[in-house]
Amino acid sequence: MSLGDALIVYFAFPILNLLLLIIFVGIILSWLIAFNVVNAHNQVVNAIWRITNTVTEPLVRPIRSVLPPLGGMDFSPLVLILIIYFLKGYVLPMLMTVI
Repeated sequence: MSLGDALIVYFAFPILNLLLLIIFVGIILSWLIAFNVVNAHNQVVNAIWRITNTVTEPLVRPIRSVLPPLGGMDFSPLVLILIIYFLKGYVLPMLMTVI
């Protein structure tokens, strides 16, 4: 493998960790908004909500098209989290052994 491939694998772990953090923040914020704990019209809450949706929506949309909502709950972020953990735990370490 080339140096470029090694750099991609090296930077993939922190990017995937940041993506996991953004997904968890989005999930928790959606619960807080749904149960009226925080006000969605607050500027800070609205900004965080928009950022998390902007980052995660392109990744979750294909999963949502395959996985319908079950009982009114959206499990697509959970599937995305499982995919990220699979990438971090299996695919990236396997790529690192090849390098």
